[in-house]
Amino acid sequence: MENGPAIFAGMVFCLFGGGLSAWTATSVRRRRPVALGVNPAVSAAVASLVSLASLVVGVWCLTRL
Repeated sequence: MENGPAIFAGMVFCLFGGGLSAWTATSVRRRRPVALGVNPAVSAAVASLVSLASLVVGVWCLTRL
């Protein structure tokens, strides 16, 4: 992977994963729904898994420099 696209993709994935993780934690802490119309436990779990996967892909992209 070239350096420019790898840095851009890695940062986008890391920022998205970090933002989703912070938003999910804040929603759960305030007992607000993470996704409307969905079971709160399931939506928090799925959002956490997606944020973790995004962070892993971002770190993987950044290690490919």
